[in-house]
Amino acid sequence: MNFELIIKEAYQKINNLDDKGETASYIPELAQVDSGNFGVHISTINQLDFGVGNYNDKFSIQSIAKVLSLSLAYAIVGDKIWDRVGVEPSGTAFNSLIQLEADKGIPRNPFLNAGAIVISDILLSNLESPKEDFLEFVRSISNNKTLEYSNRIAESEKTTGYRNIALCNFIKSFGSVENEPSDIIDFYFDLCSLEMSCKELSELFLYLANNGQGISNKKSILSESQSKRINALMQTCGFYDESGEFAFKVGLPGKSGVGGGIIAIHPDQYAIAVWSPKLNKKGNSYKGMKFLEEFTTKTKLSIF
Repeated sequence: MNFELIIKEAYQKINNLDDKGETASYIPELAQVDSGNFGVHISTINQLDFGVGNYNDKFSIQSIAKVLSLSLAYAIVGDKIWDRVGVEPSGTAFNSLIQLEADKGIPRNPFLNAGAIVISDILLSNLESPKEDFLEFVRSISNNKTLEYSNRIAESEKTTGYRNIALCNFIKSFGSVENEPSDIIDFYFDLCSLEMSCKELSELFLYLANNGQGISNKKSILSESQSKRINALMQTCGFYDESGEFAFKVGLPGKSGVGGGIIAIHPDQYAIAVWSPKLNKKGNSYKGMKFLEEFTTKTKLSIF
């Protein structure tokens, strides 16, 4: 399979499209990003690394970090994690309060904002220095000691994140989190502010293409069963209420972020990262979604 040629051709085709999306202006710092950025990078199990466009430029990975926080919490507490969050698609917006009322404070899945807030609470209760320990976990997976939070992005979210603050307080009212909402939400905003390039992102996420094992350091991050289950959740819940559309058109486990990034996994083969800041009406990268549909169509490779 000539991934390089296919990526070049798909990139050129999608880059020429009229980008109908809008940047995520509700986080002021994200609205400042050049909306014309577009990068793609693939990392394969057999050590192919290839990128086009702005694949070396760092961006705020936002909700893609939810996969990483879930991985660490799952590794620490095991299957007890599913007593705290569900595994079902939501069918509602990522920051909806409606289902929390019906489900008595148990988030429908860990990739909704409410679910990621509960995961943040689990990490706060189990890590000695949560912010530092989570960053060290991410650095250890990627073997990249330069990865950092963006204080600028985190502070921007903290000044405007009233709905997430409301979610956390609402969950606390049901007794579904242990720590103080202010501490939970502070940590949550920090982990969402992680900055990476497409290259760094695709290299890091190879552990989910490799049955939970790191490629560069051969470290066991998750068991094979845990890796399979996180991939399954990415497949069914990784794009909020557009997850079915992504499964239908792309056919890979994946996760998006409102910074315009998308990571997609083909188990036993590759991880591919795409970044284009303009989002469609569902909050997913417009060009990123189009690119991945074109890519899997041309490669004829999906998990189905």
